[in-house]
This record gives sequence, C-alpha cells and structure tokens, in this order.
Amino acid sequence: MARRRIIAGNWKMNKTPSEAKELVALLAPLVKNDDVDVVYCVPAIDIVPVAEAVAGTNVMVGAENMYIEDKGAFTGEISPDMLVDAGVKFVIIGHSERREYFKEDDTFLNKKVLKAFEKGLTPILCCGETLEQREAGVTLDWIRLQIKSDLQGVSAEQAASMVIAYEPIWAIGTGRTATSEQAEEVCKAIRELICEIYDEATAEAIRIQYGGSMNAGNAAELLSMPNIDGGLIGGASLKADFAQIVNA
Repeated sequence: MARRRIIAGNWKMNKTPSEAKELVALLAPLVKNDDVDVVYCVPAIDIVPVAEAVAGTNVMVGAENMYIEDKGAFTGEISPDMLVDAGVKFVIIGHSERREYFKEDDTFLNKKVLKAFEKGLTPILCCGETLEQREAGVTLDWIRLQIKSDLQGVSAEQAASMVIAYEPIWAIGTGRTATSEQAEEVCKAIRELICEIYDEATAEAIRIQYGGSMNAGNAAELLSMPNIDGGLIGGASLKADFAQIVNA
C-alpha cells in the first residue's frame, strides 16, 4: 500500500510568537503540497498564533510535549485537552531530549501515548540509540525495547494511525547523519517489529519517519528508501530549507 508522506518540523525551544508568525508567513507559499502531510510542532506558547496563521492552508499543528492528566495542580504543564482545543493534531512523544533532560522513561511515555489516543491526538513516537549503543551493536535491541514498552496497551487500529520517528541520538543537531542504508535498516526493523506485535496490515499502514540532521541536501536520498515515509526535522525546519524537504 502507498503510505502518505509526512514531514514534521520540530521547532524545539525556538521562536517567539511574533517570530513564529513571520516564519509561517515565509514558508506558506513554499510548503504547498497536496501529496504530503506537513506539520509544524511548535513550543506551547506558539501553538495558538501558529494555528491561526496556518488556518486554511495544508499545514497542521503539532505540540512538542503534553502531560498525562486532563487538568489539575501540575504547574507549568499543558494538557491534551488544551492542545485539542487550540487546534493541535499531532504531539511528539519520547524525543531523546525529553528522555535525557527531563528523565521521561518508557513507563511514563506509554501513559502519554495512551492519553494522546484517548484525546484524539496522533502521537509521533520517537526512538533512537546513542553513539555508544550503536558502536556496541545493540541498536536494534534498544529500539525494540523502547517501542515495545511505549506501545503497551495500544491497539492495532491505534498503532496503524500513528507515526514513529527514528532519530539516532548521535545525529541530532550534530551535523552527522545516518547513511540512507543505516536509516533504512532501522526503519525496516521497526516495521518488522510492528508486524510482530500486531500484524502485517498494521505494519504496512504505520508511518515511519527519519530524524537526525535531515536537510535539503540529503532528504531526497533518505526519502527514497522504501521504509522511510517522512522526516522529523529539527534545525532545518526553522528556515526556507524546510520547503525543499517537503517537496523532496
């Protein structure tokens, strides 16, 4: 089956609300592409202005994070209901920076995945290995553990609708990129794992992105791989180069 491509920008902790609106205006005519799902995953403070700015376009809005409760005394957090009401469609879960800096483990991330589905949000679930793990030859073992843990209690129907982003930690923001063959090897293994957990139909339906210094120069080659359905783009999503990736 033909899976629809998805290119998502992860803005991380960049762009004030006014800067966000300027970037959206810059990219608007450049990312018009009816054949690709285009998503801007933006800081919480930018969600409302960006949602307003992309209204009527082909661009959808994603969040970079959310909490596992609907409301309550959780100072500084943002709930899934808040995201939905603001027009968010996707939410990044399990990014390596959340895992490392904020100590989010797979038990907690599994709760986030389940909560996202409960509220009608599409998870972009991140996984990836460190340089030490790759050099030790445990990349696939580690990623299998992450995904199996994070998808506990997720139905086949839910899994088929979500996105998994393979992001080798050693290639995030470093300028280093996995070769197309390395990226394809892991994305193919992820699809095979989904088949193992669920079934072939679910594995064929789920979309798998590559992230980790994908840019205008290497996007076309990476996206030509049979098991890479899109990209989760960091630094390159903050400039006009993002459009070249969308159109690659």
